[in-house]
Amino acid sequence: MSSTKIAIIGLGYVGLPLAVEFGKKYDTVGFDISQKRIDELRKCIDRTLETGAEDLRAAKRLLFTADPDDMRPCNVYIITVPTPIDGFKRPDLSLIEKATETVGKVLKKDDVVVYESTVYPGCTEEFCVPILERLSGLTFNADFFCGYSPERINPGDKQHTVTKIKKVTSGSTPGTTKKVDELYKSIITAGTHPVSSLKVAEAAKVIENSQRDINIAFINELALIFERMGIDTLEVLEAAGSKWNFLPFRPGLVGGHCIGVDPYYLTHKAQEIGYHPEVILAGRRINDNMGIFIANKVVKLMIHKGHKVDGARVLILGITFKENCTDIRNSRVVDIVGELKDFGCAVDVYDPWAESEDVLNEYGFPLVGKREIEADGYDAIVLAVAHDKFREIDIASLKRENGVIYDVKSFLDPGVVDGRL
Repeated sequence: MSSTKIAIIGLGYVGLPLAVEFGKKYDTVGFDISQKRIDELRKCIDRTLETGAEDLRAAKRLLFTADPDDMRPCNVYIITVPTPIDGFKRPDLSLIEKATETVGKVLKKDDVVVYESTVYPGCTEEFCVPILERLSGLTFNADFFCGYSPERINPGDKQHTVTKIKKVTSGSTPGTTKKVDELYKSIITAGTHPVSSLKVAEAAKVIENSQRDINIAFINELALIFERMGIDTLEVLEAAGSKWNFLPFRPGLVGGHCIGVDPYYLTHKAQEIGYHPEVILAGRRINDNMGIFIANKVVKLMIHKGHKVDGARVLILGITFKENCTDIRNSRVVDIVGELKDFGCAVDVYDPWAESEDVLNEYGFPLVGKREIEADGYDAIVLAVAHDKFREIDIASLKRENGVIYDVKSFLDPGVVDGRL
């Protein structure tokens, strides 16, 4: 292990915390194609807030670079780039393809390439390995080897950090599995769980979030049913939760780079081999339509209170995909924004965690500042993300007379809201 030199490819929410931990024990190269990201990290600035300046300084053996040649001395390459979906909800492997090409150009005999990015079962061997072989001129499982150890980072979670989450490990040969497992075991205090093949590890990852997605879809469907029956969903869930084995899921928007994406990787592979997945896709349809349901409910509440919908001012609180983090990827709050704009509403979005420039680039609209939301009243306010910082705002004071407050997250005092999911 003393001769191990590690390269981490992709320094986002997953790669950076991993690079920091390895950089405390091994010569480690943290590679990212964004020179801006590299420059910030060299100054001990992490805009994702997954690591702090103290953590970055503690990684004494970690080098940040945007130059692929700096990875040539390494013998273990860990790829941690995002794997999103395209506009047709199909796996978008372009980022993992480019990262694999980068590694393939510097790969040497006996090197090991480990993937952490979420993929469908078989992707590493069927899609990635041929790229590595073509660009390196080496033969898989003779000259170089592969591992798969799925990422389990929960953005914004300061309790379940990378070293405290048990790590699934695998390798393309028994010897590689042992090597990969020992490497992760050296930094993961929660321990490891080695499995028999890359496919098993890939499948384990993709079903983790698919299971969660289906459970949330069930609760969302209950919310749709109970809304029509005039029953408070949260009260029902709290009552049912008094039984010890009732699972504590809550209704809401399902976005982000994992739960709203991973099921499509599994269904893609299932359909490729001739099986049409019923339950998984049904759950996805329910969750993908929740933003439209919420927007329509807000519009109905405004109409009932005598507001003219066309031209109504609406404030959305929160744009990140979850509370207390900066990650805006695959935020389903934009579905609420889009639907309300289709009704003719003038929509402002405020989020103290997100960067306005990032939101503008990703979704085509800027954020407003705190002073702007305090300047004029709103006909409707939608609490979309349960940021702790929103507790510091007197939300009721931001609405106009007879305005509507809708609470997506059951975050606010029930006495001040007109509706909640």
